[in-house]
Amino acid sequence: MAQPTPARTPHDWWRSAVIYQVYVRSFADGDGDGTGDLAGVRARLPYLAELGVDALWFSPWYQSPMKDGGYDVADYRAIDPAFGTLAEAEKLIAEARELGIRTIVDIVPNHVSDQHPWWRGALAGGAERELFHVRPGRGDHGELPPNDWTSEFGGPAWTRLPDGHWYLHLFAPEQPDLNWAHPAVRQEHEDILRFWFERGVAGVRVDSAALLAKDPRLPDFVEGRDPHPYVDRDELHDVYRSWRAVADEYGGVFVGEVWLPDSERFARYLRPDELHTAFNFSFLTCPWDARRLRTSIDETLAEHAPVGAPATWVLCNHDVTRTVTRYGREDTGFDFATKVFGTPTDLALGTRRARAAALLSLALPGAVYLYQGEELGLPEAEIPRDRIQDPMHFRSGGTDPGRDGCRVPLPWTAEAPYAGFGSREEPWLPQPAHWAAYAADLQTEDPGSMLSLYRAAIRVRRVTPGFGDGPLTWLPSADGVLAFARTEGLVCVVNLADTPAELDGASRLLLTSGPLDDRGRLPQDTAAWLLG
Repeated sequence: MAQPTPARTPHDWWRSAVIYQVYVRSFADGDGDGTGDLAGVRARLPYLAELGVDALWFSPWYQSPMKDGGYDVADYRAIDPAFGTLAEAEKLIAEARELGIRTIVDIVPNHVSDQHPWWRGALAGGAERELFHVRPGRGDHGELPPNDWTSEFGGPAWTRLPDGHWYLHLFAPEQPDLNWAHPAVRQEHEDILRFWFERGVAGVRVDSAALLAKDPRLPDFVEGRDPHPYVDRDELHDVYRSWRAVADEYGGVFVGEVWLPDSERFARYLRPDELHTAFNFSFLTCPWDARRLRTSIDETLAEHAPVGAPATWVLCNHDVTRTVTRYGREDTGFDFATKVFGTPTDLALGTRRARAAALLSLALPGAVYLYQGEELGLPEAEIPRDRIQDPMHFRSGGTDPGRDGCRVPLPWTAEAPYAGFGSREEPWLPQPAHWAAYAADLQTEDPGSMLSLYRAAIRVRRVTPGFGDGPLTWLPSADGVLAFARTEGLVCVVNLADTPAELDGASRLLLTSGPLDDRGRLPQDTAAWLLG
């Protein structure tokens, strides 16, 4: 299947970019207090430049009580004191840009923290209540929630206030949902966008982008009812059209977190006057299976083609099980509902597959997102139950291990305290005893390491014509083998079969995720880039 090559302009760097997600709290600790901070990121900018990424996406770095890892924002115009200051963020944006690295910030429009001034005003009975979904309850005495909606974190989506009213929170109770039907909510977020664009950010990632609008009647949820009372409602698109007008003033870019099974509905968010790109969760959640991966790739390219938007490819992020762990399990897909403690994992197998998946994703048309530590091959850490902080764990009644296992602070220097993450205090989440074995300094010296593979792949991708946005054509291949051509003679082959795959002997080998066998064939769970 071939895809048309879209028109390119000097400003569409994002169509082919490699973008690195920074979860500040766990990236690098500059002041030694156990929490990652902007000073730590600034000190590691040379590392990121050597990795070769085009942009950094920062998970929320705003002032927050951290009830949900910073996705409960108290002030969108202030940096959380644990991370640094606004002036330091401005320096970071400028210093990264000097190294050719752009900055993308994370906006959380569905809800705010219960420490946000608006919510404090609402609790005091002020007019700010109109900015949220506050309703009387059902039942003889208002003792029942206004409807039967459930939280994304489990349990009811409503909490009762002392005066007897109830408020909506699709996530944690500390995250009251905003009322996007109110003009003040829309105006405030447009002002926030301008605030950060004026500080030099190149783009904005939109959290939970399909959840903002709610049916004003707040009806009970009925399976299959169309439209959904709070997911993917049509009125959302007017919001994003107004946002796009703001972004266009500054040359800014949007990437949406849009979890939707309907490809036609998904593509609506990517129309030329709305969001520029959206995350590809079909690929992220897909099992390590050749047929299903090819279907996911085909469907992704097909749903983006009508609106001319580039696809994005991502293997993990701050919410999902790390790639080497997921690919080392019997069930290699991802589903929040299936996460349990103690799942058996073959890390050697998972690492081999993750290396192949790295070359696969970096060879596909469009942009690629890496989550910090992915380039180190970090596995999911099993956090002691008494150290877990993620509200998803507690809202599940303790059955879900939560997301902290992919948020453990990074190992930088094998022989340093806390593997070089920080110097003085224990990290906010405990590092496993073997974490130092994954340290960046050790991997830098090892040409066969995951870090060396990512550095080489991103470098080859940058200098070799045919990578990034553009057409893809599937090539004939054996069962269990993915083989496709890009332009300029570039070919990617990924072998998921249980027997070695033949390679075109006339082609020049650019890079492999692992060694070929003694007959020059591609072993199982290995990928290769070739140039004809």
